[in-house]
Amino acid sequence: MNRERIYKVLVAPHISEKATILADKAGQYVFRVAPDATKPEIKKAVEALFEVKVQSVQTVNIKGKTKRTARGMGKRNDIRKAYVRLVPGQDIDFADAE
Repeated sequence: MNRERIYKVLVAPHISEKATILADKAGQYVFRVAPDATKPEIKKAVEALFEVKVQSVQTVNIKGKTKRTARGMGKRNDIRKAYVRLVPGQDIDFADAE
């Protein structure tokens, strides 16, 4: 996989209370990923970018909420998240990543 596709697959780390608890207890990290990204692509991208070994990847598609605005009904964007479990003993430090 080329370097450009790695940056397109991983959009951003998803930082939330649940994601922080998962990182501390289960060694899982949550990323927002491209809607067309596959599990093998996500695994290769995380391994290449953060230099860690990935044990498994789980993905979830979240439909955007319908919201009422002054101009009628609107819709938030759909997002896709990936829960990445690392091999025990490894972790990701987002401050050191390129």
